[in-house]
Amino acid sequence: MSVDLPTEPFDHADHAKHAAHSEDPLLIRVSATIAILAVAAATVGSFETIETANAISEKNQAVIEQNEANDNWNLYQAKSIKKNMYEIAAITNPDRKEEFDKQARRYESEQDEPSNEAKKFTSQSKKSLQNSTAHETRHHHLTIAVTVLHVSIAIATISIIMPKTMRWRHAPWFASMALGAFGAIIAAAAYAR
Repeated sequence: MSVDLPTEPFDHADHAKHAAHSEDPLLIRVSATIAILAVAAATVGSFETIETANAISEKNQAVIEQNEANDNWNLYQAKSIKKNMYEIAAITNPDRKEEFDKQARRYESEQDEPSNEAKKFTSQSKKSLQNSTAHETRHHHLTIAVTVLHVSIAIATISIIMPKTMRWRHAPWFASMALGAFGAIIAAAAYAR
């Protein structure tokens, strides 16, 4: 199985290296900015992937915990049914009342453990779902952040392809830096909550 590693940061680094050999100082600055933005985008993209995996893992954990809760509630119900059957048997069979009452009390005393376990697993399941939601929210913020960072890279390249004589040649570069900062703020805000 071969793994394709992302090459985008390396491509941007190559462009920056070529720009360093040019006579245009703006080209050097823009290329360096693009390389920095590409590293930021790759980093945020990695965090986005981690948050996706964590959200899925927490949801799976919630399902497992809910299954445990259901198993314990089923055990509780089974003990409750047996208790009720012995109570009915005690009423309908007066000659064995003491024996059936004893069994009913036994099943009643055994109901606490599965009930407590079921409540514990239900609570854990809810917490896992809350954690999953938090990871999903971070994932969504990071998706927006990485998209903004990619757009900032694309806008920065406009400065490179514009003719040297163009009056507003610096404007796309400034816009890309502002968008890059905005993308970084969105990414940081994903973890500030």
